[in-house]
Amino acid sequence: MSKAYKRLILQVLLFLITFATTTIAGAEWTYGKSLYYGSFTWDDFISGMHFSVPFLLILTVHEFGHYFTARHYRVNSSLPYYIPMPPFPFSIGTMGAIIRLRERITSKKVNFDIGIAGPLAGFVMAMIVLFYGFLNLPPAEYIFQVHPEYEQYGLNYAEQVYGKQEGVVDVVIGKNLLFLFFENFVADPQRMPNPHEIMHYPYLFAGFLALIFTALNLLPIGQLDGGHVLYGLLGYKRHKLVASIIFVGFVFYAGLGLVHAHMPFDDLIIYIPAYVVFLTLCFRGLKLPMRDTVMYAFIVFAGQFVLSWFDPTLNGYTGWLLFAFIIGRLAGVEHPPSEIEEPLDVNRQLLGWLALLIFVLCFSPTPIELTAIEAIPE
Repeated sequence: MSKAYKRLILQVLLFLITFATTTIAGAEWTYGKSLYYGSFTWDDFISGMHFSVPFLLILTVHEFGHYFTARHYRVNSSLPYYIPMPPFPFSIGTMGAIIRLRERITSKKVNFDIGIAGPLAGFVMAMIVLFYGFLNLPPAEYIFQVHPEYEQYGLNYAEQVYGKQEGVVDVVIGKNLLFLFFENFVADPQRMPNPHEIMHYPYLFAGFLALIFTALNLLPIGQLDGGHVLYGLLGYKRHKLVASIIFVGFVFYAGLGLVHAHMPFDDLIIYIPAYVVFLTLCFRGLKLPMRDTVMYAFIVFAGQFVLSWFDPTLNGYTGWLLFAFIIGRLAGVEHPPSEIEEPLDVNRQLLGWLALLIFVLCFSPTPIELTAIEAIPE
């Protein structure tokens, strides 16, 4: 059996496993059907496809945008490798997908075209899914099928439920500019779900997660898709400066959530050494001397601490710290220079700025917020 055939079998198996894990995750997020408690039937699995099919469709269109563009330029590229995630509680069943370029791209233009094709294609597909989801919202009473315990309160259940259920994890889906557009100009206001319940609307939830994946891919840092775009627009030196500033700002915002959560200082002092080491590891992606890297780590921590001390309402999103670590340790912040540094034409420049605008529209500062109510004050 040839290596190519074995590789194809692996890719198909990874897709099938990812389809299964995202479908199981969709059944749990959307309908509260879990493998770990109660009974999980074939009908429950089928219901989870309302999430997994549109979500994986967007993901697949994104990856094949890269793939077909690479083939257009005769760059040796693999088919997508899907990355399944075990369907643990609050898992979405996948960490995405990647394609592998088996040769170095020497042209800045080709690098730009391959990099931008994926997020643009996936974004168009996400818009189709979201338009369908917002134009076909079920009646407001639909939520009683998922939460029959809400029905006793009627459609004003929010006042009686959120923050008042001891031992229940409250899940709130954040907003981005595109979601606000759909809410205000596309959806029927009488059917628009509460932010605490959007995960129970599979097409909205799949579209929302796709926007988050698109935003993360379009972060203008390193060799992410957005990094390829920014490199094409600005060149090596300016890309390195801008990407470094954005990365430090991203880490600052993410870590602000951690520092805020552990105020006051008496609690925070336990975590300071480990957190500074973590920041140092992230900032290794800047490729600075170790002394400067440690200095940046202390400066960022000091800034986060001072802001949290003087304004306790300021908060960040701790969930971005893992992604910041992956960038700093694996992806890197700078973009390697191309052998052929030809300038982009006007059409490509317009597409590049459009892609960065899409990043702004898709990015949600706090995409998913989980709050556990341990005890209810009497």
